[in-house]
Amino acid sequence: MTIKNKKILIIIGGGIAAYKSLDLIRLLRKSNNEIKTILTKSGKEFVTPLSISTLTKTKTFEDIFDANSEAEIDHISLSRWADLVIVMPTTANFMTKLSHGKAEDLATTVILASNKDILLVPAMNVRMWLHKATQRNVKILKDYGYLFIGPEKGEMACGEFGEGKMSSPRQIYTYIDHYFNKRNLVKSKNFKALVTAGPTREYIDPVRYISNESSGKQGYEIALALDRLGIKTTLIIGPSNLTTQKNIKTKKIVTANDLLIETKKSLPVDVAVCAAAVSDFKPVVQNKNKLKKNQNNIKPIKIEKNKDVLEYLGKNNEHRPKLVVGFSAETENVNKNSITKMKKKNCDLIIANNVSKKGIGFNSDYNEVSIIDNNGNIKIIKKSKKSYIASKIAEVILDKLLVDDRSFN
Repeated sequence: MTIKNKKILIIIGGGIAAYKSLDLIRLLRKSNNEIKTILTKSGKEFVTPLSISTLTKTKTFEDIFDANSEAEIDHISLSRWADLVIVMPTTANFMTKLSHGKAEDLATTVILASNKDILLVPAMNVRMWLHKATQRNVKILKDYGYLFIGPEKGEMACGEFGEGKMSSPRQIYTYIDHYFNKRNLVKSKNFKALVTAGPTREYIDPVRYISNESSGKQGYEIALALDRLGIKTTLIIGPSNLTTQKNIKTKKIVTANDLLIETKKSLPVDVAVCAAAVSDFKPVVQNKNKLKKNQNNIKPIKIEKNKDVLEYLGKNNEHRPKLVVGFSAETENVNKNSITKMKKKNCDLIIANNVSKKGIGFNSDYNEVSIIDNNGNIKIIKKSKKSYIASKIAEVILDKLLVDDRSFN
């Protein structure tokens, strides 16, 4: 297939491989794509604004402090205009700037302000690429959600051989083609998702409740990741400090019963991801007034089970989603207990994580999970930012949705 009628912003970095950006522009323009470019100060040492503008048929943007450029299209508008942003070549220095969230010129400011995917195309000496500092920056940027293609192994301009050579324009074109084709397919299917996140609270009296340490971050990030893939997503979230985004339909709940009610209202959907840490129990009686510390008033609190939302979805004969994804927070025998839960609740996937480990899971920006399907396949994602883990979970979900959808047609 061929990429057509897309808006692509190419940021041209410094490095001898910068000239290859001209070939990519040529390929993209052949299939009627609109291209805008930002030429960095170091990139200008290798290619000229005139050569770029000749191919793009439009102005090349260079400096954030250019009054004429800002009057024509400011950095926010430029970031919103694009369907995809590509940085080629992406140098070690440029990756360092991005990993620190710098916005010191037009290129870095546009990237920081962008709400679109950013594709980085690294190119550098093999020793620079393998350096621990560079690899740490790569890990950070992947955690942030940046996409990567390459580098490849090969002979470099410096004469050395190894990993660090920039992917060819044809390889990049194929990657972009696959990127847009997948999103066009998702859009045509009009997939819908439901994601639950955060804790629930089961009140004993007006000020005391049964709950847990969930922050809602992992479920929230999964909702964002599914939305980025073009899946229309509804997020049902318990009490949290997270600020939700306008493009995601969000329903705020407090109790497990609230969650069940809103879940039922949100059906039917194609996929349900139950990342919420639902309180298993609730008091049989909620006292209308605050319980006093009078010793004579101390009585056992009778509790009862909450209805299981995940099991309701997994065993729902009328509106069962094509894909039901559960979460399993365990402290021992993590995978074994999670597989048992998956079978019991009739899930298609279970996301297992060990909440006994410090620095991951509850109340952390990091997690470490195993994605387990009902065929017994296990995909381990080592300690990473929850945003990165969410993107990987979303990719697995989308691949399974597309396979299942083809089997129905």
